[in-house]
Amino acid sequence: MVEELLKYNNSLTSYSRFNTREVNIGSVPLGGKNPIRIQSMTTTDTMNTIATVEQTIRMVESGCEYVRITAPSINEAKNLQNIKNELRKRGYIVPLIADIHFTPNAAEVAARIVEKVRVNPGNYIDKKKFNIIEYTDEQYNEEVERIYERFSPLVKICKEYGTAMRVGTNHGSLSDRIMSRYGDTPLGMVESALEFVRICEDLNYRDIVLSMKASNTQV
Repeated sequence: MVEELLKYNNSLTSYSRFNTREVNIGSVPLGGKNPIRIQSMTTTDTMNTIATVEQTIRMVESGCEYVRITAPSINEAKNLQNIKNELRKRGYIVPLIADIHFTPNAAEVAARIVEKVRVNPGNYIDKKKFNIIEYTDEQYNEEVERIYERFSPLVKICKEYGTAMRVGTNHGSLSDRIMSRYGDTPLGMVESALEFVRICEDLNYRDIVLSMKASNTQV
């Protein structure tokens, strides 16, 4: 057990930072030898430009280095441009991050505007429908190919516009396909993210940030 843990830690008793590659997010790089960054998320209606701008400014003045804004539909994604313009008008250049769920079209709009987009592999293309409980290898591979076709346009846009991407896996939103193959496990969370990472690497796009979270700490 200890030997397994030491694959990912230099020591079990003292802090040692894991060396990662640097990712540029606007003018505030993340990873590498950079300090740990502070990010928070707005709670305003994204369509309310002024309220979102003013809350963003309050967060920046409190120490936030990145601000995440929800963009659940194309309308909110488009309004990110108005928010960004107003912030720049007021002298704030904080990198903005679009939080995307369920709507690839919104992500493709947002990626042309903000400095980073966040997608969740569990609900970006796959859905938690449980229409199929057991996938054959052929069915599974067909779904992976479908993901490639639907996800690759976003990757190409991010690459063209210099936009970073966060692939954020949530334990509670793993797709039925991942659940059928890996179950309710950490391995399922990892594989869910790696499917997207492999597509990014295949398209020679590496401005990727990975995150994983689970509300069930026993899993």
